[in-house]
Amino acid sequence: MTPSIDMANATTAAKLNKFEQFKAEKDGLLVKHELEQFAQMGWEAVDDTDLTHRLKWLGIFFRPVTPGKFMLRLRLPNGVLTGYKARTLADIIQRYGEDGSADITTRQNLQLRGILLEDIPDIFRRMQAAGLTSIQSGMDNVRNITGSPVAGLDADELIDTQGLVRKVQDMITGNGTGNPAFSNLPRKFNIAIEGGRDNSIHAEINDIAFVPAYRDGQLGFNVLVGGFFSARRCEAAIPLNAWVAPDDSVLELCRAILEVYRDHGPRVNRQKARLMWLIDDWGLDRFRAAVEVAYGQPLPTAAAQDEMDWDKRDHIGVHPQKQVGLNYVGLHIPVGRLQASDLFDLARLAEVYGSGELRLTVEQNVILPNVPDSRLPVLLQEPLLERFSITPSALTRSLVSCTGAQFCNFALVETKQRALALALALDAELALPQPVRIHWTGCPNSCGQPQVADIGLMGTKVRKEGKTVEGVDIFMGGQVGKEAHLGEKVQQGIPCEDLHGVLRSLLIENFGARLRQPGEEAVGGGTLRVVVE
Repeated sequence: MTPSIDMANATTAAKLNKFEQFKAEKDGLLVKHELEQFAQMGWEAVDDTDLTHRLKWLGIFFRPVTPGKFMLRLRLPNGVLTGYKARTLADIIQRYGEDGSADITTRQNLQLRGILLEDIPDIFRRMQAAGLTSIQSGMDNVRNITGSPVAGLDADELIDTQGLVRKVQDMITGNGTGNPAFSNLPRKFNIAIEGGRDNSIHAEINDIAFVPAYRDGQLGFNVLVGGFFSARRCEAAIPLNAWVAPDDSVLELCRAILEVYRDHGPRVNRQKARLMWLIDDWGLDRFRAAVEVAYGQPLPTAAAQDEMDWDKRDHIGVHPQKQVGLNYVGLHIPVGRLQASDLFDLARLAEVYGSGELRLTVEQNVILPNVPDSRLPVLLQEPLLERFSITPSALTRSLVSCTGAQFCNFALVETKQRALALALALDAELALPQPVRIHWTGCPNSCGQPQVADIGLMGTKVRKEGKTVEGVDIFMGGQVGKEAHLGEKVQQGIPCEDLHGVLRSLLIENFGARLRQPGEEAVGGGTLRVVVE
């Protein structure tokens, strides 16, 4: 399949947009043939466009804040990881000592840190042997495809989406080898496929989301399109007024939408290049008609309602599976940060107590599935569960954070350490009737998704006493699960050093928090081992 980008659009873009220019000069996937050469010559000698942009097509990210130490973003469809794969990744980051770590992302994925470019060829060989890939995980490609973290385990699920998610990823990535048909989109692209009732995928923030729905008595998916976050604009996905059966129709519809977006999506201004901008320009009816042409047949109209009618679950704790006598155990990973020793330990727990499988969640936590009733008591005594608790306190439980300024050059503030320290301090000070979802993001790109949180904190720079200091804008009102919607900015320019008191007041006034009595302690918690360079 050969891309057929609208030539007038592409010609205009070539005059105005440096990204479209360098993509036209050389497809990002082609640098995979130059990795051995790059490894030998050293990162300082690599062409700047290859170094800072094209390597992202392979999931390799140059980070100016840690020059010479790269981030490697994987692809883990549906967040599924085996113990063997976890040990392979632990081996990779262990070689880098304190520089090496792995972060669970808000797309059920892992990002490895501290990677040296000279090691990449060997790392890729080891990943390939373990069935791992990082292909097309950055820049103008489809990102990790998400699904319910308890797909195939949940007694109340409607559709087990794991096979569909894998098929869609294989189609987009050429079975993990790279697919030039989808390596030159106008901008990044997110796809999620939900098979349960609680909107575990955050459907509303994806470019394409499939949500379970009955049409004429048949179970399938309603389709949403256009959801995204960016520094310029944030929009919730809207109904395509289409329904598909839970089979290869999902695969073919993803292909059709991607082809329409690839060939006709806006490419002049990268701040106005996401799918929703094309829908705005064309109107939904014209967009749907173009998708039907690419799909090859008319699309059935959407079901009157979908089946996502539960409150959002976080899957932490012990839960019985639909398989009699088995359980899944959700472990809280403070702000998603893992060291090599943690990955080794998680792999061991999965293999000793479960079926050798791990699941990642969009809340940056880990699930151990298929634990027999008989093994639960011993598992719950494992020392690792003292740090990765199944009963975390109310604020640490629902805490989410992007990478922050420690590793990301876009971030305006440090996030992970600050987020956890504040949550622990407030948990010790306040008793809350229920968890409160606090999301941190270091910049307006919103990787930490503050717009879907009860309280969202977006990094910025503010002036205090004549000095520029780290601060945040505060969002509130984001809702997930049924009737999901995005929150809105309610305060701006709060210095981080003043944030403890501001958050304490918000929690008391809006979420029923109260000051703890003397001697009253919070349950749970978490620790984070982070090296600041």
